[in-house]
Formats: sequence, structure tokens, C-alpha cells
Amino acid sequence: EIGISLIKLPKLPLETQRATLGTFSDPESGRVVDQVVVTCFRQPHSSTAEDVVEISCHGAPVILRRLVECCFERGARAAEPGEFTLRAFLNGRIDLTQAEAVRDLIESQTLYQARVAAQQMEGSVSARLQPHKQVLLDLIARLEAGIDFAEDDVAVLEWQEILARLDRIRTDLEKLVEGYKYGRIVREGLTLAIVGRPNVGKSSLFNCLLNEERAIVTPIPGTTRDLVAETASVGGIPLRFVDTAGVRETQDAVEKIGVERTMGAIADSDLRLLVVDASEPWTAEDAHLLHKLRPLGALLVALNKSDLPPRVSLAELEPSLGADRSAGVAPPQFVRTSALTGEGIQEVKEKILETAAPTRGLGPEGELITNLRHQQLMQDSLRGLGKARQAAEQQLPHELLLLDLYDTLRPLDLITGATYADDVLDIIFKTFCVGK
Repeated sequence: EIGISLIKLPKLPLETQRATLGTFSDPESGRVVDQVVVTCFRQPHSSTAEDVVEISCHGAPVILRRLVECCFERGARAAEPGEFTLRAFLNGRIDLTQAEAVRDLIESQTLYQARVAAQQMEGSVSARLQPHKQVLLDLIARLEAGIDFAEDDVAVLEWQEILARLDRIRTDLEKLVEGYKYGRIVREGLTLAIVGRPNVGKSSLFNCLLNEERAIVTPIPGTTRDLVAETASVGGIPLRFVDTAGVRETQDAVEKIGVERTMGAIADSDLRLLVVDASEPWTAEDAHLLHKLRPLGALLVALNKSDLPPRVSLAELEPSLGADRSAGVAPPQFVRTSALTGEGIQEVKEKILETAAPTRGLGPEGELITNLRHQQLMQDSLRGLGKARQAAEQQLPHELLLLDLYDTLRPLDLITGATYADDVLDIIFKTFCVGK
């Protein structure tokens, strides 16, 4: 009713799922504002499984805003955040994993992120879990029947068969949970702090990694006095590079502030790239920085200016690395780089992904677990599975085994939405942007 009051169409009623060219005229002046395309979807053949009319303008914000205002004047209202996706879920068009993937797709920064989210929107996670849920339901049904109809001598599976089925489920769930380490990176991205003493080529390397002149580069030590950050796609992962001020003792008040901010960026980063000038001898400042960065986690070391005669060798670094090994800390990875020739830049990017995402390639990208809620519920399911396996090994009464099987199934239902609580739905849908 609202659509046909605003849009002049060649014929009525509108045909279902057919695009029709129409004219939008301003109701106050009667003047034509835009040519539009109107598409009518009858339930259940729409994204929300409800009756929907879509009006597509040419995209000028002022036209879109005026059209929406006219709709409001005629009784329409703006959708609440996540309302369209919520309606699609409540009407059975999508399950919870697909609903959450809608948000991930909207927030995608790289094509790889979008591809993973799109496959999850098609139900890839639910499809992976459904066979396991079916096995659990089958076990539950058999055990329930054996208890309820014991006098009829209903056949129940042998204990070894029950254990074998539980083990198959556990193996796959453990693989999915392990893959979350990479899935989280795909969804949230990474931050890399580029650290080093002044004038070792941090900003030059930063520009090379971004493939653009983002940071100012001069021969004067201490040029970078504040954090410079930029995000780029590396292997489909959004990687935020942070160029930091050179770390050294200084009396300059501004440079001191830059060094303090550098230390904060180092602590907040997922990874750290220590840049060393390999054309100069290894210094006490380099050793101090290496020692300071090692306990913080993953570390790469770029032996920069490799286009010049080398004066730093890995053999010279052994004393600095020996203490780390004795403390059980994994040694850093070294790459020879040159911001001038581009040597080692691609290798740095590859080692960043190797270091941050060792679980890459565990399974098809559409089956990646990128959501913390899903990972935690799968861990809950694995705990129930462990108890169920223990009960089966001890051949406890079927009533006790059933309790553990239900504890295993319930978290999987919470992932796909077969069973859910209102507070879970509130958490999921309130994070959507308006109108999605």
C-alpha cells in the first residue's frame, strides 16, 4: 500500500519476484525525482519469509533519504538493529550460525573474510554439525527406547559401537575447536608492531609492507615520533601494521613520549617485528630490545638493509638466544630484508601468517569456526562427550549415560538454534548494524 502510493507503475498489481520500472515523484510538488525499480516478494519467498517490497533508486543519498521520509510519513517505521535478520531467523529462513554470519559479512574488510562469511551464511557450519547431532539423537533414541520398553527386549547398541561413535564425534569437534585459533584471526585480523632502535629502516620497511609511502622516511634518527598505523590484507587477513618510534634513551621530551607509546603498542600487538640494521654491528640496544620482546609472544626479526655488506650474522645472536631456549621460549624467526630492493618483503608476510596462524588449512574455509560463542559451546559439548565416553567405558546404567549425551547435544543445539534462550538471541542480534 505504501509502495504504490509513492511509485507510479505501468500496471497493478505487482507481479511476484519480477522487477518493474516505476517513477518516484515528490508527493508535495508532484515533480519526478527518480526512476526506480520495484520488486515484490510474497511470503515465504523473501529473505525474511514475509511479504516484502524492495524499491531500488539510483543511489543518491538525498533521493534515498527523501523516499524513506515519505515512507515514514505513510506509517512505515525504521527497522531495529538486526530486525530483518531476526525475522528471518524466527520465521525459519536461517539458523543462528547463518544469522551471525550476516554480521560477519557486513563487517568484512577483505574478500577472503567475505568468502568465509558467505559460506557460513549458506549454512556450512550447521551442515558440519548436523551429522554429529543426528548420531547423538540416534544414540539417545535407542537408549531411551531400551529403558522405556525393557520388557519388549528392544535391541541396544553394543558398548564398543557406542564408544566408536562417540570417538568419531570427538575427533571432528576437536579439529573444529583447534581451527578457531585461525578462525578468530580471519574474523578479527591481527596487529603487528614494527619495533627497533632509530634509523634501522622501520618506516621504510613499513612503507614496503603496505606498498605505499605512508610513513615519512629521512636519514635523521628519530624521524618517527608517534605511532603510524595502516591496515592491509595479507593472505586475506586484515593486518594492522603499526610503525613505532625508535627505542633509545633520549632527553627530547617529544621523542620520550613517542618511545612510551611504542612500548604500549608493543604490549597491545598480536605480533612484533624487530628491525635490525644488518649493515652495522649488533649493538647492546638491539640485544636489550630482543630480550625485552621475547617474553611477550610471537616475534619476527628482520635483518634489514641486506643490500649492503652484512655485519650481523646469526652466529653472533646465539648468546642472546641461548637464554631464551633455556627458559623454554621458542626462538624468533629471522628474515633478511631490504626496503630498497624489496628482498624478503614477501617472506615477512608469509612468516607473519605462519607464526600467527599455525592451524591454517585444517579444513575447508567455509567450515572455519570464527565465532567465540561457537567455540565455547563446542568445548562444552566436548566436556559432555568426555563424560559420556567415561560412562560407556565403565558400562554404567543407560540412564546415567543419557544424561551425559544430553549434555553433549545441548550446546550443539545452542549453536544452530534448535534450542535457544532469549538472552542468547539478545546478545547475537543487538550487535547488528541498524536495519540489517
